[in-house]
Amino acid sequence: MCDRMGDIAEDETTFYSNAEGYWKDIPPTVDGMLGGYGSISSIDISGSKAFLLKLIGEGEGKTGTSCALDCGAGIGRISKRLLLPLFNTVDLVDVTQEFLDKAKTYLGNEGKRVGNFFCTGLQDFVPENGRYDVIWIQWVIGHLTDNHLVDFLERCRKALRPKGLIVIKDNVAYEGVVPDEVDSSICRDLEILQSLVSQAGLRIIHQEQQINFPKEIYHVHMLALR
Repeated sequence: MCDRMGDIAEDETTFYSNAEGYWKDIPPTVDGMLGGYGSISSIDISGSKAFLLKLIGEGEGKTGTSCALDCGAGIGRISKRLLLPLFNTVDLVDVTQEFLDKAKTYLGNEGKRVGNFFCTGLQDFVPENGRYDVIWIQWVIGHLTDNHLVDFLERCRKALRPKGLIVIKDNVAYEGVVPDEVDSSICRDLEILQSLVSQAGLRIIHQEQQINFPKEIYHVHMLALR
C-alpha cells in the first residue's frame, strides 16, 4: 500500500512538473496561450461576455463587479478583454512567471487596476477569503488532479463575496477522461466534471456550450457555480 501511494505521489509530481515544463517553452503570445488557435480568441471572449453579463450587475441572484480572479491567466488575454472591462479590480494567477511579466505590458494602461499577480500552480494557490465577485477558471482545470480540483474549488467557494460566482470554461470530453501527453493535462467528460463540482459543495446555476468554435476541437462548456 505504501509503495502504491508513493507511486501515486510520484506520478502526481511528474504530472505537474511536465506541465510546468511545457508552458515554459510556450511563447508569451495570444497564439501561444491558445495552442495555435489564436484566431478563436474573439469568438471565445464574445461567448464568455454574453454568458457573464447574464450573471453580474443588478437584480435577483446576480453578483457584483468589484473584484474578479483570472485563474491560469497566462499573459492576461481574458483579463484584458473580458474581466478588466467589467470589474473594478482583477487579480491574475498563473504558474509561469514569464507570462505574468508579459501581462504587465500586454494589459496596457488598464493593468493599473490589477490588484495582484500570483505566480503559483492552482493546486497550491489559496485565494483570499471573501475577496471575489467572480472567479474565472478557463482552460486550466485539466492541469489539476481530481482531488486537487475539488480542493481548489472548495477554497474558491470560501474566497467568494456574498452572491459571488465561480465560472469554469473548459474542454469537455465525449466520454470518460482523455489524457494529453503533450501538455500533461486531462480532459474530463461533463458528467465527471459535474460530479467533482458537487463534491466541492457547489451547484451549477447556469450552463452553456460555447458556439462557433472549429469543429475539430473539443466541445467547450461554461458552468457558473455557487
